Amino acid sequence: MMAGFGHTTRKHPRSRRRTWSRSGPDRATLGIIGAICAIAGFFKLGIILGPVAVVCGWLAMGRSWNGARPLSALIALVLGAIDTILAIVWIAGTAGPGTGML
Repeated sequence: MMAGFGHTTRKHPRSRRRTWSRSGPDRATLGIIGAICAIAGFFKLGIILGPVAVVCGWLAMGRSWNGARPLSALIALVLGAIDTILAIVWIAGTAGPGTGML
C-alpha cells in the first residue's frame, strides 16, 4: 500500500502555533513582573530594576510592536525606560564636575 507514503505526522509532530517551551512564565506574568519592577525602581535601585522592567515588558509584548499588547507589558516598558533614564541622570548629576577629590 503506497497511498499513505510520505504523508505522516512524524515530520511535524507539534502544531505550528505552539513551538516554544511551556516551562517558563507566560506573557501576562512577565508584564506584571515588569510593571512591579518599574514601580519599585522609582524608589530603590532604579538603575537595576529599570532595565529589568524594560526587558520583561519587551518579552511580554512578544518582542514586536505589532499585534495586540497586554496593558501591563506596555506599562512595564514605558515606566522601565523612564526609570532607567532618571537613574542615569541622577548618577550623572552626583558625579558631575566639582565633586572630585582635591
